[in-house]
Amino acid sequence: MDKNTIKLVVIEQRKNFEKKVEIISRNVPRGFSDSRKISVISGIRRSGKSTLLKQISRNFDNFYYFNFEDERLLDFQAKDLNTLYEVLLELYGEQKVFFFDEIQNVYGWEKFARRLFEDGKKIFITGSNAKLLSSELATTLSGRHLKMELYPFSFAEFLEAEKFLVKDFYDTQEKSILVRKFNHYLEYGGFPEIVISKNKKELQQLYQDILIKDLIVRFKIRETKTFREIALYFLSNVTAPMSFNNVRKMVGVKSVMTVKNYVDFFEEAYLFFSLFKFDYSIKKQIINNRKVYAVDTGLANAVAFKFSENIGANLENLIFIELKRRDAEVFYFKDKKECDFVIRKGLKITEAIQVTRSLADPKTAEREIAGLLSAMEKFKLKTGLIITESQEDERTIDGLPAGQAGKKIKIVPAWKWLLKRL
Repeated sequence: MDKNTIKLVVIEQRKNFEKKVEIISRNVPRGFSDSRKISVISGIRRSGKSTLLKQISRNFDNFYYFNFEDERLLDFQAKDLNTLYEVLLELYGEQKVFFFDEIQNVYGWEKFARRLFEDGKKIFITGSNAKLLSSELATTLSGRHLKMELYPFSFAEFLEAEKFLVKDFYDTQEKSILVRKFNHYLEYGGFPEIVISKNKKELQQLYQDILIKDLIVRFKIRETKTFREIALYFLSNVTAPMSFNNVRKMVGVKSVMTVKNYVDFFEEAYLFFSLFKFDYSIKKQIINNRKVYAVDTGLANAVAFKFSENIGANLENLIFIELKRRDAEVFYFKDKKECDFVIRKGLKITEAIQVTRSLADPKTAEREIAGLLSAMEKFKLKTGLIITESQEDERTIDGLPAGQAGKKIKIVPAWKWLLKRL
């Protein structure tokens, strides 16, 4: 690329990066910013990765910044990286810290990053594709990096953006405001720009950008109609068990492998996540039906279905993403009964969670409690958790077989669980 073009891009990007804007502080793992290793931030488009770089940059007096997702850089190649370095040196002198946004767009970037790393530089990298980053990091940069995944705003971050003070106790008026804000969060999700605009059309456009830029173009998808149909099917059926073969039949593709590849692509762009059924056999985990969850309930609501008809599925999706955000190792459990989530720490299942909109209906309550108890009995847990839209209670379950009586079930509103301070 022309050196003067690169220089112009560097100057304009730096000016925008240093603009004084209000930032919602994101949770950064301890040691992530000051580690000697390369720090990698990955996550879905528009989840706030660039803003997080701004947050981290405030810890440094001097640094370089460059965003590779700029339309003027369409011809930028690995051989231009050294030219970029020359431009940075000419403009800002020798610096020790580099911030690179979406560097994965440049094939072969990892060798350049390794050279900087071995020269004692501190490097921060963002990317929107899990596999591209992980495969490159695992080879050229193996053992030289730390990684964190960034999601759209948590409920606590959403409340901070809404200027609502999170505390341990709320009076009646404050609680009613909090519940309204939770319902809004459930419907519109946590993408930072949407939290500000409250515009579902922007969510729909974001979805199209992810499909086209991060998936169809990047993975050179030819059967775009089928690809879009499968994506829409998943968005419309979050939390439901799914088999590749059933999806294949529904959309009329010839190969199960095609569906599997598409699912992998969706996950690489952080659009969906798969939840596996728990089994001590890894092989059986892979074979069994999996569940699919969207990265953001607002995205699913804007594209796929009416919010009011799917609050239960929205709640379950929301809890799953929060578990991911908390870095939990999560599965679903199913024997004769089903439990939405079981959490594994090490070799043991330590927690069982059921999610439902309400336990007011006796049949619903019986089904949800039975599913939770089946997991509690299987994994010898004394307590279980049911997360609801608004109910709060604690129940002791008697009348169980010897050794199982007296199990406790905590029932907690979703908004309270989401604000639980860990």
